[in-house]
Amino acid sequence: MPQSAFTLESLLETHDLPLIIIGADLRIVAVNRAWEHSFGVMRQNLVGQPCCVENRNCRHQRLFQTLEAYAGIFADSSDASSLRSFSARGFPLLDADATLYLGETLTVLKKSAAKGHEAPAMIGKSAVFAQYKTRLQQAADTQAPVLLLGETGTGKELAAEFVHSHSRQADGDFVIVDCTILGEELFESELFGHEKGAFTGATSAKKGLFELANNGTLFFDEIGDLPLSQQPKLLRALESGQFRRVGGTAMQKANVRVVCATHRNLADMVKVGRFREDLFYRLSVFPVEVPPLRQRRQDLPLLIDHFLAQLNTDADSGYAITQSALIKLIQYAWPGNIRELRNCLQLAAGLCKDKSIQEADIHFMQRQAGVEPAAAREASGDAHPLPINSMAQFEAEFINSLISKYQGNRKLIAAEMNISERTLYRKLNRLNLN
Repeated sequence: MPQSAFTLESLLETHDLPLIIIGADLRIVAVNRAWEHSFGVMRQNLVGQPCCVENRNCRHQRLFQTLEAYAGIFADSSDASSLRSFSARGFPLLDADATLYLGETLTVLKKSAAKGHEAPAMIGKSAVFAQYKTRLQQAADTQAPVLLLGETGTGKELAAEFVHSHSRQADGDFVIVDCTILGEELFESELFGHEKGAFTGATSAKKGLFELANNGTLFFDEIGDLPLSQQPKLLRALESGQFRRVGGTAMQKANVRVVCATHRNLADMVKVGRFREDLFYRLSVFPVEVPPLRQRRQDLPLLIDHFLAQLNTDADSGYAITQSALIKLIQYAWPGNIRELRNCLQLAAGLCKDKSIQEADIHFMQRQAGVEPAAAREASGDAHPLPINSMAQFEAEFINSLISKYQGNRKLIAAEMNISERTLYRKLNRLNLN
């Protein structure tokens, strides 16, 4: 790995999603531990390898040409026999010496449930957690649509997997629909599939996520971000179990169990016309409140032990945490919930000496002054709150440097970034930059 990449590598373990860093030569610079766990590939076997099997279809190459962040749903090109698909988010990253890299996080959308498959680990012993887990088990025993409600980082995807693993659909696939990336142009093709030649670039027929989830569970993550114009199409498919591929004439059928999750107040969104009332009632038959971490502080020692055990790489010894460091963690409010706890411990493990985490190794995410808390953003219905992660911070710092350089002149900033002013405006809104 180049010396200049070490700063970026230090950020890898602060992400709970699989994260890969790619150089301008389209070769892999680094991957994090979550990548190794998700794809079963050791990082030393990936570093230095080409990022894509076929460079002519390489999504990463375009970012280095345009510096334009991207998000989308892609098929696994490394295994032609695999039906695995994933959502990807790519961002430009600048190292301390201004070297440009690409950072990309992945979320696997289809998870097979083989016989003997263990249910996702649900960690906790508090009274609040016990009530929550009982509620999830009750949801799994029904066939009613489940709506998981809770703040960002509380583990709603884990809860959805738990419902799936304890339901009648446990032998089927668990398929994730990331509603934050299903814009107008992606919705029908990704959800319902398309036929060959349906549009430019459709070189072959493709199954949609509905078909992939047949006899399994279809999990709509952040359902509140689904475009209003596409909501009637989803409602029809859920009501009838039937749909057509884009460019097709034959009616397709799929028998799926539906679980949805959101950190938004959908009832308030219905009142202001940002979410269809009929779809809301269709999806919220069995609501489940996912408790924030601050309401289950008794579970913190168990969660900390669990995450530290995941970080262990040596068979003989593991990470330990001092009493003062543990007290510091317990006293913190955890606005980012369990995801923030995990990221905090990953960073502490990278900073500590001799695998002993001290109080000084614990660093909490600094939030920008004046930024509304999550609860206030829910009430206002802001469409796309900024995720707090290192990749977004790098992009924000890069744009901020250009704002200072050109004294806020958007035309000059866009020209240096080689993007349109409209694209720059979207970036400024997404990153909360003035």
